[in-house]
Amino acid sequence: MNNAASILILVFLAISFLQSGYDKIFYWKDNLDWLKGHFANTRLKNHVPLALMNILVLEMISGILCIVGCIELLVNNGRLFGYYGAVFSCITLIMLLFGQRLAKDYDGARTIVIYFIPAVMAVYWLN
Repeated sequence: MNNAASILILVFLAISFLQSGYDKIFYWKDNLDWLKGHFANTRLKNHVPLALMNILVLEMISGILCIVGCIELLVNNGRLFGYYGAVFSCITLIMLLFGQRLAKDYDGARTIVIYFIPAVMAVYWLN
């Protein structure tokens, strides 16, 4: 019943995270330089490269699981990979939200909430 909605949200999450991961991989130095400034006055200031790598890994895992979850839903109505993709997406977004709040970037934090709502919906529907 919710397969179409679940697939649409999984595609949305996959595009969001895989594009973000692509940008981090191919524009690593630009991202790192910007984030060092963004977190200059926070506890993360000396850990930005590690934090960026952690987010990159989580984004790629989230995106890949969401794509596999779409395929699984289409092929055999399975929900396991989509569920894990949605859960990893939520975890990634919570980490991003934490960073934005730590940097006192409240507009950035608000934007992350917009992504978090459909991710939680996917967790609920695919559970």
